[in-house]
Amino acid sequence: MSIFHLAFPVKDIETTRDFYLNTLGCSQGREAPNWIDFNFYGHQISAHLRPEECQSISTNGVDGDAIPVRHFGIVLIWEKWSALHEKLKKENYPFLLAPKIRFQGLAGEQGTFFIQDPSGNCLEFKTFRNFESLFATD
Repeated sequence: MSIFHLAFPVKDIETTRDFYLNTLGCSQGREAPNWIDFNFYGHQISAHLRPEECQSISTNGVDGDAIPVRHFGIVLIWEKWSALHEKLKKENYPFLLAPKIRFQGLAGEQGTFFIQDPSGNCLEFKTFRNFESLFATD
């Protein structure tokens, strides 16, 4: 599998470092005064200090929920997804969209939840009981 790279704006390097290392459990890669890399579940994400680029997020309706249009995330195995949402719940971390099962009984049935990092970047965490249904259509 290929590894993706994503660069995104943040308001502050230190709060970003704390969130990705301590809240999500990522490891840190290289850094400079105005950016920092993280190992996001085997993928490289780069947080760039650009507070003026951090903005409110528009939403679209998906399965009855207001979903942030600009977001990124990861598809985890069911057990890791459950463990992460339980950890966040235990820490009282606010969910943008609480953990739920979407598209029940359909080809794309999935567990999902959304959170925001300290700069307002939206992250989605998904899971599928059957990963073959990741790209399934009805």
